[in-house]
Amino acid sequence: MRIVVSGGGTGGHIYPALMIAEHAIKMEPGSECLYIGTANGLEAKIVPKSGIAFETIEISGFRRSLSFENVRTIIRFWRGVQRAKRLLLAFRPDVVIGTGGYVCAPVVYAAAKLGIPTMIHEQNAIPGLTNAFLSRYVDSVAVSFRQTIRHFRKARTVTYTGNPRASAVVAADAQAGREAFAIPQGVPIVLIFGGSRGALAINNAVLEMMPQMVADQSAHFVYVTGEYYFERVAQQVSERIGPLPTHVHLVPYVYNMPQLLAATSLMVGRAGASSLAELTALGIPSILIPSPNVTNNHQEKNALALVESGAAVMIREADLSGSLLFERIKQMMSAPQRMKSMAQQAKNLGQPNAIELLFVALRKIM
Repeated sequence: MRIVVSGGGTGGHIYPALMIAEHAIKMEPGSECLYIGTANGLEAKIVPKSGIAFETIEISGFRRSLSFENVRTIIRFWRGVQRAKRLLLAFRPDVVIGTGGYVCAPVVYAAAKLGIPTMIHEQNAIPGLTNAFLSRYVDSVAVSFRQTIRHFRKARTVTYTGNPRASAVVAADAQAGREAFAIPQGVPIVLIFGGSRGALAINNAVLEMMPQMVADQSAHFVYVTGEYYFERVAQQVSERIGPLPTHVHLVPYVYNMPQLLAATSLMVGRAGASSLAELTALGIPSILIPSPNVTNNHQEKNALALVESGAAVMIREADLSGSLLFERIKQMMSAPQRMKSMAQQAKNLGQPNAIELLFVALRKIM
């Protein structure tokens, strides 16, 4: 199998694309994969570490308000289409899959125009602009939420598969996650993660509750700031706290996130679709703080699905503070029966065989 994947901007688009490529290689040894992204996106840092071939195009996203920059974006799009066509004709893929982010628009569009079988995968409950545009041209659409199907009325075929990231974390080695941070077996782990780029509001709340985290040795706290915020946060922690104890881990990014998640007892973070797919596949209770800065407020809608099922607690960003967040963490960690129930409810929502279901849909268009 020769497969091209494209997606970028955030880990929520990048990791599902990587999962698809890696599964193709595992399923059919000798398969060749090409990832097409941008040179300045997060994918340029993540994909090369996977060993998968990586090429770039230049493209930018549309602004939702009227702007002359959108004219430049249209020009970049058509240039990106031409660059993508050259890459595709040279690689000769059997199928092209886009997982969202503006980079996959010219790639998938070019493939469709060349007559190459195409698929897009939508991670969120509400489709993004790129996938909404591409759905009119591709052979198949795969979605992570059943309720998303109704948003793709113009698509030829829509299939509920779940999110490929769910399959990735199910097979992850929890012990490897512990060893990466030297966390002893049996000690609970509270993971605080604001998404692949970090989240200012979450960082501010965690800085506020850092003294309580330092004083509380009942768990290990792994606090992922995002690379953009790391130096600033590390400096503030150094000035306010000094050297951190061994049970509090401050890191900019976690490249082995599936392994760490597999060992996690409680996750605090955003409600992006990929994160929720991972949490439900593993059955991890969570405190969700949806980003208010996303299209159609889809993170809050994603979070409510877990809250209403008893799998998570939600704190809106407008209500977030360090004292409230630490209070919620302690309430949950000190109630083992509640945590057990939440873990089971989360697992009931999971789709651990998502990657297999996606490839069944993929085979139908090849």
